[in-house]
Amino acid sequence: MAQRLGKYTLRLENRPRVQGFASIVGKKEGDGPLERYFDAVHDDTTLGQDSWEKAESRLQQEAAEEAIKKAGVTEQDIQYILAGDLLNQCISSTFGLQSLNIPFWGQYGACSTMAQTLSLASVLVDAGAAERCLAVTSSHFCSAERQFRFPLEYGGQRTPTAQWTATASGAVVVGQSGDGPWVSAVTAGRIRDLGIKDAANMGAAMAPAAAQTLFDFLTDTQTKPADYDLILTGDLGLIGSSLMEEILRRDGIEIAPVHNDCGLMLYDREKQDVHAGGSGCGCSGAVLCSVVLQRMCRKKLRNVLFIGTGALMSTTSSQQGESIPGIAHLVYLQA
Repeated sequence: MAQRLGKYTLRLENRPRVQGFASIVGKKEGDGPLERYFDAVHDDTTLGQDSWEKAESRLQQEAAEEAIKKAGVTEQDIQYILAGDLLNQCISSTFGLQSLNIPFWGQYGACSTMAQTLSLASVLVDAGAAERCLAVTSSHFCSAERQFRFPLEYGGQRTPTAQWTATASGAVVVGQSGDGPWVSAVTAGRIRDLGIKDAANMGAAMAPAAAQTLFDFLTDTQTKPADYDLILTGDLGLIGSSLMEEILRRDGIEIAPVHNDCGLMLYDREKQDVHAGGSGCGCSGAVLCSVVLQRMCRKKLRNVLFIGTGALMSTTSSQQGESIPGIAHLVYLQA
């Protein structure tokens, strides 16, 4: 059973194991530096569907099915799916995963959803409430742009702080047994809001929450950044990563030597027009469920703090002039 450490962290005593994982991405993501780590790259970002939203649902379905296959189990062996995305009412998840016929818990953590679903799936398995759970998320550049910013046909100019929403999906099967990496602890984030209102500067909106969650985890566990091989944030991008490091530095915590960000890993900013980096639920989902977990399986990485970051906004709140609250959830993975 889980044991509480400090105020915000749960240590998972039964070591829920990663039994299978998969990442499915679009063309732009496949053109980036991580291409060889993905399970599939689609050249056609419509995936043969007649809408961007259906294409995103297809991304989730393929990632989920591939993760289950790689785990060596069937849909009947999974007790629960925990999934979410960026679209209203999480329609990418519901429409994409309904054919699996597995009990479904919809989640919304914005771009922190991969960490949120993986955290809750691991807690369920650790508690013995499930033998296996599936954690899934996705995003699609075109569906997200249409909902949160402008129609693609508008051709609006993006500001330097803007990030590119990844067309990607990640899925992880977590179970009670196996020899893969395990989830050692989770820390649920607290909402932080410093008044950022610019929807084209998500990194700045999310950075305070990421810094707070990491600070809480380090305090609860009485550890320091040097104890970990990698501190991986979800998709702060260039601006948010710098801000997070600056915030923690004021508290005497230096993470730069071991910190990286999924939004900076997914694309080559020198060659690809992504401005401040990548974003979207699928950004951290695809990076975690490819290069990071693969390196953990090979014991190239043994202690990883995965911190999914999200901006808890909606089109309604933005149109009403509200600020953008941030959230960050932490998963401590070991191999």
